[in-house]
Amino acid sequence: MAEWRVALRTLFARRVVLIALVLLALMLLMAAISQWVLPHDPMTMKISQRLRAPNWSHWSGTDELGRDITSRIFYGARYSLAIGAGTALLAVMLGTVLGLLAGFFKALDAPLMRGVDAMMAFPDILLGIALVSILGASPSNVVLALTIVYTPRVARVVRASTLVIRELPYVEAARAVGVSTPRLLGVHILPNLMSPVLVQLSFIFAYALLAEAGLSFLGVGVGAEIPTWGTMVAASTQHADRAVWTLFFPGMAIMLTALSLQILGDGVRDLLDPRLKGST
Repeated sequence: MAEWRVALRTLFARRVVLIALVLLALMLLMAAISQWVLPHDPMTMKISQRLRAPNWSHWSGTDELGRDITSRIFYGARYSLAIGAGTALLAVMLGTVLGLLAGFFKALDAPLMRGVDAMMAFPDILLGIALVSILGASPSNVVLALTIVYTPRVARVVRASTLVIRELPYVEAARAVGVSTPRLLGVHILPNLMSPVLVQLSFIFAYALLAEAGLSFLGVGVGAEIPTWGTMVAASTQHADRAVWTLFFPGMAIMLTALSLQILGDGVRDLLDPRLKGST
């Protein structure tokens, strides 16, 4: 328990990290309880109240169909955060496996990394657009496409760490006493990769949120009928000149969540590797 208290004290020594964690927790809570605490039905259209400015009844105003923006942000958090979390988890799992294999087995290094290099040659958003266009516009396909986009990032980071760890004395000693390869990978190497992997998890979560918004803005993300933060921003562009709140509030939800994840990931990196503290 004392070690956990020291770790938490170190992590939250920078107040901005604590603020980021609180904001992220609020976003997650909002997504979890949205169906019970929404002030209005997020799908109900009231054309007579379209594009109303923020007021006591509609804290964030209404959109082009008279729907309450606050309720839609709360409701849409479930989809946006699920897409971001699903992408981050899948990309980290696949990237860790690929990086571990490439870093440990010299025979697999060249073919796996050449494939990773080929995928990273394409800009993220262009590759995402191409994949979603092929797979079709749906939340699951967006997650699959973004997983393919971000897996190479994790694979390269894990490979670099594995190349260092496999040469350390304790790994050589384990080999010398006849430890099997699966046990060597799972017990002696993988746990020591958790530091870069956890940092990549938070960063890719943030990247996926922004990428989903970008894909929706370009019209190739999830369907317009699904109220993610990205589709809300995309729908608001036609009215942003006379109803800026339709763009501002969903955009702020994306920005605050992505920024919180980046700051939290930065704090975790400083905690797990003090040598990098203060770097960017």
